Amino acid sequence: MSETPQRHQPQAPGSVPGGDDGRQGQFSKRGGGAPGTRGRTTIADGVVEKIAGLAARDVVGVHAMGSGFSRTFGAVRDRVPGGGKSVSRGVKAEVGESQTALDLEIVVDYGVAISEVARDVRENVIAAVERMTGLEVVEVNIAVSDVKLPDEEDDEDESEARVQ
Repeated sequence: MSETPQRHQPQAPGSVPGGDDGRQGQFSKRGGGAPGTRGRTTIADGVVEKIAGLAARDVVGVHAMGSGFSRTFGAVRDRVPGGGKSVSRGVKAEVGESQTALDLEIVVDYGVAISEVARDVRENVIAAVERMTGLEVVEVNIAVSDVKLPDEEDDEDESEARVQ
């Protein structure tokens, strides 16, 4: 079997070799910009909520996230097989194309300076969300819904002790 020599004809700028239908191919120079900048990336509200929830929980002085009702409901859900812990409990995010705003509801430990804990939560949440998503965090509103007293039983600890 012999191969016939193929003639190479000059290609028009931006056209794909071997393509004669006039459509732009994947190796075309027409797209403009680096390949990593072509197209859109969208980030769901839930993704930002999870990142913010984990970052807020890392701050010393934050005992839990969410109101008493949401924590109680979450403790029940945690007992259900497949329910898992909700890392976004107590976090609400509004995500736009390039910016996000967050509302957090936290429970602090008794004895901590609430203003310092709130500042540390803001700093940690903003750093984590901006680093991981590339979104600009325009505001982080924090509502302190409760204070965990040293002698109070914890709803989450109680559920873990009953189920083994």
